[in-house]
Amino acid sequence: MNLIGKLFKGLWHGLNFSRRLVLNLLFLGIIVGVVISASSTKDEVVIDDSSVLRLNLQGALVEELTYVDPFDAALNDATNSNDQPKEILLDDVLRVINEAKHDNRIQVLLLDLKGLRGGHLDKLRSIAIAIEDFKESGKQVLAHGSYYSQGQYYLASKADSISLHPYGGVDIRGFATYPLYFKDALEKLKVTQHIFRVGTYKSAVEPFIRNSMSEPAKEASKLWLNELWAQYKQDIVASRSFDVSNFDETTEQYLTKIELVDGDYAQYALSNGWVDTLKTDQQLQQELIELVGKNKSGKSYKQVSFNKYLNYITPAVDMVNPVTEKVAVIVARGNIVDGKQKAGRIGGESTAALLKKARLDDKVKAVVLRIDSGGGSMFASEIIRNEVLAIKEAGKPVVASMGSVAASGGYWIATSANEIWASPSTITGSIGVFGLIMTFENALNDLGIYSDGVATTELHDISLSRGLNPQLAQVLQLGVENAYDKFISVVANSRGLEKSAVDKVAQGRVWTATQAKEFGLIDNLGDKKDAISAAAKLANLEFYDIITIEQTLSEKELLLREIFGSAMVHDTLSALAPQSSLLKLIEQGFGNISTDLSHHLTTLSQMNDPNGIYTQCVVCQITY
Repeated sequence: MNLIGKLFKGLWHGLNFSRRLVLNLLFLGIIVGVVISASSTKDEVVIDDSSVLRLNLQGALVEELTYVDPFDAALNDATNSNDQPKEILLDDVLRVINEAKHDNRIQVLLLDLKGLRGGHLDKLRSIAIAIEDFKESGKQVLAHGSYYSQGQYYLASKADSISLHPYGGVDIRGFATYPLYFKDALEKLKVTQHIFRVGTYKSAVEPFIRNSMSEPAKEASKLWLNELWAQYKQDIVASRSFDVSNFDETTEQYLTKIELVDGDYAQYALSNGWVDTLKTDQQLQQELIELVGKNKSGKSYKQVSFNKYLNYITPAVDMVNPVTEKVAVIVARGNIVDGKQKAGRIGGESTAALLKKARLDDKVKAVVLRIDSGGGSMFASEIIRNEVLAIKEAGKPVVASMGSVAASGGYWIATSANEIWASPSTITGSIGVFGLIMTFENALNDLGIYSDGVATTELHDISLSRGLNPQLAQVLQLGVENAYDKFISVVANSRGLEKSAVDKVAQGRVWTATQAKEFGLIDNLGDKKDAISAAAKLANLEFYDIITIEQTLSEKELLLREIFGSAMVHDTLSALAPQSSLLKLIEQGFGNISTDLSHHLTTLSQMNDPNGIYTQCVVCQITY
């Protein structure tokens, strides 16, 4: 499995090499000069009275920022590269909105969402709740855009008024899951696949053995996707003055409405009640000038951006009170893989080490394990669950808080917690197991390469270059079946359920949290804040601090992040970045390929379970 993962990963890196080489050579000299001058003081953030907080979010909403080398991060940011997707920490957005509510200098919250690239419904809902809370202060919330994607519109719907550019549009089309399938490609490469799985609905291996989604997988996916879609529509209806029937469910309905406005998408959005007004950016600017006044330059309205306000409210040094009792939050985000991993992946050893740190800290009285994962290595999942049990044995309650996804291995690490909390839109379940081995004997033979030799036992008759002995294949299938039995046994014992009852709702089937609660797979519906309160209650804490235990960076990494993360370095790189059409063409060409294919290849490359057994949900990746 490691070999096929490395092969695909190598091919993918080869595609990226040319573009990265060009950029790195162009900027190497520039970076040296920038670093030398980076010691200058940071610009002070000045917030005028009666200002607009412009919530100009750039990137995808996440629970934990993926670790990126500071050099690469600065380079990608300056060139608007897709090499590392931009991310926004959900907690940062919530903190900014909550702080602005009580800041007398902030009069208006402007939702400028064109840079928001994604976010599961649970994260969008958390921000929407914060916006509603902001409005209780009596301050105004406005949304303006040239185009609203489905996720962007969800937040915009919470504004007092939504405006759209006269040439813009609103794109609301429901939810979908469309994995890529590689069966024919693997056959053309003459790769032999050996699949071992348990679960009628365990579709994680389907992309390798089929060219389309199976009917059981379609049946299961349709059920939870429809539930998510219903939640989305109800939340919009609660904010806007129209009925749920206003959503277009068929292309015929959509075509009829578009014909009435002669194909004008902005007029369609206005007549359909999606937006309140049509106005240009210049008209919006004049409206805000009249509302809050001009800035010092006299060319625009008084405003502060999201990042500048975040920097303003973030203390230079994060002080932790050494006296108070604490609830520790540990984030487990990404694929679950064996060993030590950087932020953005869940390493069996590294995540267990964070949990152990909480266990050994006498001031930590309760732990919240915040999970956002579709699973991965079964072995690594069990390593993490063992540490959850150790924390409980130490007398400290553990509450699992599920984010966007906590399925397969993501559910495995949650199941032994004292309580499991999840957002209504959390995707969970997918209780199933699979094994996957790809061998290359036919591909190698076709190239005139053969493998032959002797061994002391028949048990050594397994090789990527020779294939797989049928009897050993039966052994591996038995191992997967045993792993599945362990999975449902762990769930049954932890949740106080009968194994037969767990098996009935398992079989690799995916559920939303509202559905899973009916089966006893989770305890309560709520967000991370609710889970923290629950953990404090279980620990009998009345007064406590909340801390996040996360991986610490080395002194070198901290220094580089400080240098390359400074506003001056960013501005310098942006100003000097070459904007040639050739570079843009390279970026666009490779960037468009990466969206789905990169995800699949990354998942393959991370399959490092020592036993080759995985509990992972592939269809949990949905398109908004």
